[in-house]
Amino acid sequence: MLTKAIHLIDSTLRDGEQAPGVVFSQKEKLQIAQLLDEAGIPEVEVGAPAIGAQEVEDIRVIGKEGFHFKTVAWCRATMKDLEAAGKCATNGVNISFPVSDIHLKAMGKDRQWIMKTMPKLMQYARDHFEYIAIGAQDASRTEYSFLYDYMSEAMQQGACRIRIADTVGILNPVSTATLFQKIRSHFPEISIEFHGHNDLGMATANTFMALSSGADAASVTVNGLGERAGNAALEEVVMALELSSVIQHNIKTTVLSRLSKLVSEASGRMLAEDKPITGGKVLSHESGVHTNSLLKDRRTYQIIDAASIGSEEGEFVFGKHSGRHALISFLQSKSIFLTREESNEILNEIKEISAQWKRALSPDEVEYLYMNM
Repeated sequence: MLTKAIHLIDSTLRDGEQAPGVVFSQKEKLQIAQLLDEAGIPEVEVGAPAIGAQEVEDIRVIGKEGFHFKTVAWCRATMKDLEAAGKCATNGVNISFPVSDIHLKAMGKDRQWIMKTMPKLMQYARDHFEYIAIGAQDASRTEYSFLYDYMSEAMQQGACRIRIADTVGILNPVSTATLFQKIRSHFPEISIEFHGHNDLGMATANTFMALSSGADAASVTVNGLGERAGNAALEEVVMALELSSVIQHNIKTTVLSRLSKLVSEASGRMLAEDKPITGGKVLSHESGVHTNSLLKDRRTYQIIDAASIGSEEGEFVFGKHSGRHALISFLQSKSIFLTREESNEILNEIKEISAQWKRALSPDEVEYLYMNM
């Protein structure tokens, strides 16, 4: 695995907001940007200027706030989009070309159009931006030979980074590793970014594998927010790098819970309770076998320290699968001390009620049950 630090680009304000029905107000964008800055994200894709005047204004406002991250505007491969981006005063621009035959045909373009258009757009971009990234849209369904030609041309034209986009989420960890190993062997010096979509539920795994196999950058979104099934989730990628690799990410993980909650509220997309890292119940436990060990050492059945993501340890849940040790520990915290017989009696009652109600009992309900036994 790589030991050098990698570069993360957050695209919540661009690709995240493209999720159906999601609209961020300018105030919400600034709040998200503030937490991204606090987390230490080095680069933020702040929007797509071609959307309109309000988008241009929002991007300009974010840029004027003095955040530490680099700002980048996303553009289609048109002069109109670049001119709109030029009004935004961002540090850089990401120009996205369709590269697969499927996308080119759907857009009425061909490979010759790419090679003729790129120099014109790059000349304008070089005159207006300090940083230029070139995106290969649908790269995961593109022939290697043409992808190499495309990347070579982009570098000759002055691109600082190439984005390899798995636009429809067709890759898996094995094919991702193969792709980036091949690309890196052909281009040992250039900056290569991975942009993964989650259509098959593998965006986080693919992003992790890309960063382990030659990519030195990756674009992500908070909560994996994005079109269709979304993108690779910032908090999942960061914690995977933190706990399951030797790759440095340089992100302040204690901000992740607040950031996840903010984006969930602003987007109107509530998080599943079992969503990795920031779901409401991912640090809670019910099973008696687990809670008995957790009382001795939280690491037995929990790899994430709640404090490391700016959260609190989840409570033990009392239900059908609960054990006596968790119940005794909870009631002792309330200065209630039980005999073995009493604890067994209450536990049996909890299991019966949980089965009837088809849910766990809250701590208040457990305490009430004891008081009324």
